[in-house]
Amino acid sequence: MTFSERMKDLLEQGWAVTKEAAVKAGAKAQDLGERGLLMWDIKQLENQAQKQLARLGTEVFLFFTEKGQTTVQSDTAEIKTILDEIAKIKDGIERKEAELKLRKG
Repeated sequence: MTFSERMKDLLEQGWAVTKEAAVKAGAKAQDLGERGLLMWDIKQLENQAQKQLARLGTEVFLFFTEKGQTTVQSDTAEIKTILDEIAKIKDGIERKEAELKLRKG
C-alpha cells in the first residue's frame, strides 16, 4: 500500500468516526432536550397545583367566613371541582415523572 493510499484510508476512517460521533452527539442532545422539556412540564404542573391548592384554601376560607358554613365536604360542588383539577394535575405530574425516569434509565 502506497503512502497516498494509506493517507486516503486514514482520512476515510476519520470521516466515518467523525460522522458517527456527530450522530451520537445529536442523539444525546435531543435526549437531553427532551428530558429538559419534561422537567419544565413537571415544574409548570407543580405551579398549577400550587395555584389550585391556594384556590382550594380560599374557597374553604370563604365557606367558613362569608357563607357561614361550619363544615365543608369534598363533594361540595365548588370544592369538588378544585379537587378534581388537583387530581388531574397530580396524574399529569406522575406521568411526566415516570417518562423522565424512563429516559434517565
